[in-house]
Amino acid sequence: MNKNTVLAWATFIMVIVGLGLISLAAFKYREIAGYGFGAVGVGFFAIAWVFNALKGRV
Repeated sequence: MNKNTVLAWATFIMVIVGLGLISLAAFKYREIAGYGFGAVGVGFFAIAWVFNALKGRV
């Protein structure tokens, strides 16, 4: 596996984890903890976006 493939897999895994955290925030933790889960899920999306942007440059 080269560097671009590793970054692609990392992006894919981070998107899956981000979706899981946001779905936990929406369906399981509807109280105050849900805001934290949702914020962390959005953070995972932001990091995945950075990994995707680095894919051709590293």
